[in-house]
Amino acid sequence: MLAKDKLDRINSLAKKSKHEGLTEQEKREQQKLREEYLSNVRKSFTNQFKSMKIVDPNGDDVTPEKIKNLRRENKDN
Repeated sequence: MLAKDKLDRINSLAKKSKHEGLTEQEKREQQKLREEYLSNVRKSFTNQFKSMKIVDPNGDDVTPEKIKNLRRENKDN
């Protein structure tokens, strides 16, 4: 999870961008913070995906191989 101060800064820059515009330095900072935020979201989503298990009505595990492979890769690292 991204630190609260970084999230606050993202929101602050977004608000400033709408009202008065950003300097080039602020635009670079905003882009860097957004990339960091999206990276964290992607990692979180991938971790949730790895922990998923799909079971059909008969009780058989029908989890796609792609998800199983992600789990195996995680164990190997």
